[in-house]
Amino acid sequence: MKDAVSDVLAEPITSRIADRVRALRSERGLSLEELAEKSAVSRSMLSLVERGESSPTAVVLDKIAAGLGVSLAVFFQDAADKVVPLTRSGDRQVWRDPQTGYLREVLSPSSSVAPFQLALVTLPAGRAVHYESVTRARPYHQQIWMQEGRIELSVGAEKYHLEGGDCVALEVDGRPISFKNPSRRRARYAVIIAVS
Repeated sequence: MKDAVSDVLAEPITSRIADRVRALRSERGLSLEELAEKSAVSRSMLSLVERGESSPTAVVLDKIAAGLGVSLAVFFQDAADKVVPLTRSGDRQVWRDPQTGYLREVLSPSSSVAPFQLALVTLPAGRAVHYESVTRARPYHQQIWMQEGRIELSVGAEKYHLEGGDCVALEVDGRPISFKNPSRRRARYAVIIAVS
């Protein structure tokens, strides 16, 4: 991933997220009010996200995912009927968290039917992402593989200090999770996440 990735416009991925949230809510027969109650995200915010008028933070996306009973990775998949087994580096979608500036590049083909998704995350120096404790219909699994830099990872009361080459497997089950880059350099890590 080149450094110019920070200049990538968010519109295509924001539209994909909007379409996926709207489709998943519709599949489950939920009104905006019902999803707002299940996810602890306001109806107005959900409406803005579904219309593509707001790029939600990672924390908001995680709450919506929990409310819909899916993993966060599902929002970055294409709902297309055609399965495409290859993604080219220049065609990948990059999403930037508007709150922290962290970048998430989905490496897996967007319409793949694989039960997992591979993403590359870049967490800027001195930044942190704190996912709140949420109620999940079912837990899912993910692995974090450090590529460069270091992060402090907290999963509930468990704490991990990860450096280049380290890999940790964890269950995402509703406990609060935080990723913190305590250094003056960016941290990059691959995330392998089970898709539900």
